[in-house]
Amino acid sequence: MNPTEEEIVGRGNSLFEKRAPVLGLWQTIGDNFYPERSDFLYTRSEGEEFADHLYSSYPVLARRDLGNYLSSMLRRDKWFQIGTDRDDKDTSNEWLEMATNTQYKLMHSRETGFMRATKEGDHDFAAFGQAVISLELNQDRAGLLYRCWHLRDVAWSEDYAGNVESVYRKWSPTVAQIKSLFKNYSNDIDNIQDPNKEVSCMHIVIPASQYDGDAGNQPYVSLHVDIDHGFTMEAIGVSHKMYIIPRWQTVAGSQYALSPATIIALSDSRLVQAMTRTLLEAGEKFVSPPMIGVKEAFRDDMQLFAGGFTAVDAEYDERLGEVLRPLTQDKSGLPAGMEMQADMKRQIADAFFLTKLNLPPVGGDMTAYEVSERMKEFVRHTLPLFEPMEIEYNGQICEATFDLLMANGAFGSPFDIPEEIRGAGVKFHFNSPIREAVDRDKGQKFLEMKQMLLEAAEIDQTAVANVDINESFRDAMNGIGVPAAWINDERETEEAQMAMKQKQAAMQAMEMASEAG
Repeated sequence: MNPTEEEIVGRGNSLFEKRAPVLGLWQTIGDNFYPERSDFLYTRSEGEEFADHLYSSYPVLARRDLGNYLSSMLRRDKWFQIGTDRDDKDTSNEWLEMATNTQYKLMHSRETGFMRATKEGDHDFAAFGQAVISLELNQDRAGLLYRCWHLRDVAWSEDYAGNVESVYRKWSPTVAQIKSLFKNYSNDIDNIQDPNKEVSCMHIVIPASQYDGDAGNQPYVSLHVDIDHGFTMEAIGVSHKMYIIPRWQTVAGSQYALSPATIIALSDSRLVQAMTRTLLEAGEKFVSPPMIGVKEAFRDDMQLFAGGFTAVDAEYDERLGEVLRPLTQDKSGLPAGMEMQADMKRQIADAFFLTKLNLPPVGGDMTAYEVSERMKEFVRHTLPLFEPMEIEYNGQICEATFDLLMANGAFGSPFDIPEEIRGAGVKFHFNSPIREAVDRDKGQKFLEMKQMLLEAAEIDQTAVANVDINESFRDAMNGIGVPAAWINDERETEEAQMAMKQKQAAMQAMEMASEAG
């Protein structure tokens, strides 16, 4: 028997209670690496300074650089292509490219909020190892709407396979917002005089199999519940999960992920803050050292600031010693402290992959083999960062967006889909430095194969028959990113090759006839 709506809300409250210890960890990570987001255990007032507790900004800068790298490296211009789980033929490539262009244009429209949501999500992903982004049609149902939510307000559960199954989000809309968003709401809402008064609510998305009501033959159910008044304002079936929750590094036994960057660098960050504080205090002592003097010789308090004047007893005999002098201190430890601080910063940079993200330098005198080996080394170093991003993050966003657009007819009639890919599963291909390195390696292998064939043909001309030149050349062109519209399909290629062979045969016949004449 499926649970009632009251029981579903109870499950959500239970998930929030069990997740309470995680908020302490997220608060600590936020304090050290993401102070703008470090409001998990308390509510920050408007205008409050974010990072007044930090002595060094380097850990925050490391997180900022990694978060910014994610979009610049993985979501550049035309950062994905739509494919299928079948071997795409040339006749289907044009439709797939059309679908890619349509989805890219709709996703990156200013009104969708895609850039804002993913920018916030990137920094949540870098700092906390996960992000929560919602995807739905906008209020007018005329376009997409992406929003990033605070991890503090969202809890979720996993299914048997370890995938995110049910999502619960707390939010506090105003009375005016409730009246504008929902047709049905509690009668108590009308009795509230202040339209800006906030009401505690919860948005729940669960599989339809776990809901006791009518889901309209949809796989998921979306529930908007007024917690304060115990009223369900909306319960509708939806075609997608609505929430995209990419997770970086998961740990067995927990549905919440970790950021390997901040977890590793957390102790180093604390140490950098302590070192910086000590070095600042030491530097201040050297610039404005403590003073030692003869107390009875002064007529008033010492004024050691710029332009200050301190009166000294005229009867004091300076042959007995200086009336005021700086206290001598040992400065030999300061360079060692600076070196230790620099070493800690290098370790933080390594933890955030900042030393691995730049492409390896390629010199003009390097051979093709050396270039290839350097690119392979770059792939090995950056794969732990980019692979989860492509599969968990970009993959989820693109797949959910494609399903929503397809359900609402954004790609035209389903009958326009080429027959050979109709009903096939969607598979996204992403453009990233790793993919570019791997795909461009195909072009390099084609050139190496060409050189080998030339050398083999000098020994035996029939060796050329070992290679399908047309297939390898087409694969190499796809690898270097040649647009599908530039390439003829297989039928057109065969017809053009047949015409060229006939023309060559005719020319040879004319030459033979001329020689015979």
